[in-house]
Amino acid sequence: MTTTPLPETAVVRVSRGNFEPARFAEVQAMTVATGRYLIPAIKQLPGLISYYAGAFPDGSMVHVSIWESDEHAQQMGRLKEMIVDARADAEKAGVTFIPIVNYPVDWSI
Repeated sequence: MTTTPLPETAVVRVSRGNFEPARFAEVQAMTVATGRYLIPAIKQLPGLISYYAGAFPDGSMVHVSIWESDEHAQQMGRLKEMIVDARADAEKAGVTFIPIVNYPVDWSI
């Protein structure tokens, strides 16, 4: 396996939410639907290395992204499509959010 090394300043941004497990189908559909407008918007941000989003039937969802730096990851907190549109869609589906954390990368494979 060959991987490109991450910059020393790289961070992993983790955004988590919880919802009633009975609403899983609704939350999963919302996650797919918000991807239609989030993906193009996020791709425009400088410093993005990778991004993943998913929901699990136990009542949890996550967005995990890797950025070149904390400064780059902080852009997500200003992205209208994320902080207004996607948040509203998620809250309509019953998602409550846990505070977002940007973790410095100590090692990677």
